[in-house]
Amino acid sequence: MSILPEFMKLGKDGGIIDKVMHGLTQPFFRHKDDAECNVNLHDTRGVGIRIEKLNKFFGDKHVLKDIDLEILSGETFSIIGPSGTGKSVLLKHIVRLEKPDSGEVYIDEHPVFNPTDNDPPNYRYSMVFQSSALFNSLTVGENVGLWLREKRICKEPLIRTIIQEKLALVGLEGQDALKTAELSGGMKKRVAIARSLAMNPDLILYDEPTAELDPINTDELANTILKLKERTKNTTVIVTHDLNFALYISDRIAMISEGRIIEIGTPAEIKASENPTVKAFIYTTTKGIK
Repeated sequence: MSILPEFMKLGKDGGIIDKVMHGLTQPFFRHKDDAECNVNLHDTRGVGIRIEKLNKFFGDKHVLKDIDLEILSGETFSIIGPSGTGKSVLLKHIVRLEKPDSGEVYIDEHPVFNPTDNDPPNYRYSMVFQSSALFNSLTVGENVGLWLREKRICKEPLIRTIIQEKLALVGLEGQDALKTAELSGGMKKRVAIARSLAMNPDLILYDEPTAELDPINTDELANTILKLKERTKNTTVIVTHDLNFALYISDRIAMISEGRIIEIGTPAEIKASENPTVKAFIYTTTKGIK
């Protein structure tokens, strides 16, 4: 395996990939020698997310300012806005990659940063990174099944079945032997999604999924996410500056500007917004095309 930056390493202490590629909020492992799989990978459910008065500073810069937001169980929710407005920082708080200076994130009403032991949360989550974060030395199939094998979640025959199932879901059936270097940008995104689906997450998060994609690959990715929505019950949260992408795939959208949520609504409500900042963003990103 190639030498990777520290944040991408899969060591005993874990890194970003280890934490959020397929997160488990509590021990699911039963360690039965005769079990085909140590985790129930058949059932998924959506989780509700509630964010209250979330504040985050980097030095003197106030990045997130009293963020209040509710994402409903099972919905596809997009957070839009120009670059540098705090979208990705907000996303990272949901999966505890960033810690707030004040405020709280609740998932299914369980506090993320001040948990109690009385009633621990029980959900699986995964994150698709902007860069896809695939391992170049591994094949497509090895990337998809990496975490299952590293953590010995299932026996090998089932892992191979899961790999094929998840690749089929993203339109890459039979492509498991390809090397990462042989993939287009759009295919890499779909492999990253297949890897994130390997644990059937209840919550899946995407950080700028259309970055570096051309319009054709962006359209393919949007249709992939829409098809997944038809087959799973999970909650999907997407951070993007791509307004058209968000309008196409989302149940609801929130716009963030200068660290604050300034508008929340359905795609139709966002397009009809009278908020001058929202209107300016729509006009700029669509070049004035109605």
